[in-house]
Amino acid sequence: MEILQTPENALSHSSVTAIINAPIEKVNIADWLLNLPDAEYQRCSTQHIGAAISTTFDGEPVSLNVETIGDALMVQHYVATVYRPDYCRMLSVSDSITKNGRTKVQVLWELKATKIDDNTTLYTNEIHATATPEMFEYMKEHGIELESAAASRQAASDAHNHEETPNFAKSIENKALTGKYNQPF
Repeated sequence: MEILQTPENALSHSSVTAIINAPIEKVNIADWLLNLPDAEYQRCSTQHIGAAISTTFDGEPVSLNVETIGDALMVQHYVATVYRPDYCRMLSVSDSITKNGRTKVQVLWELKATKIDDNTTLYTNEIHATATPEMFEYMKEHGIELESAAASRQAASDAHNHEETPNFAKSIENKALTGKYNQPF
């Protein structure tokens, strides 16, 4: 069940854009994401460790991502709640593992393509992290205030998003123009 983000549970929100030099008619974010090879995912950020595609028991696509965000190892189980050529809405209750232990954080990842002109598309990579009840317990046990956790997560998430977004856009562009992932950046 999705937790709606409020000021009382918000950890971070980052939105970064990049240009895809391809017409929107050739861009298919859902196809790109839900068929993304592990090596291509790793090439898009120095913090990406691995990725795979699976399904829920109901057959919904799942993108499994392992990466670091700041000092946390994140294991994300993104269920595709919407997956279209121009928009994917991915929701995960992610495992966050740090030197202090393990907890859960909800991450909403939105990938959007918007037409700029006949040859150019704007890519938006938007990430919302929300504290779960497990995370509130974890913070209480470790004497961590939400404001402190949110400030750390915001800085780390935004830095990560600024690194991966232009590389995701270039990868989507390569897939749109050549049908392949492994084109050099």
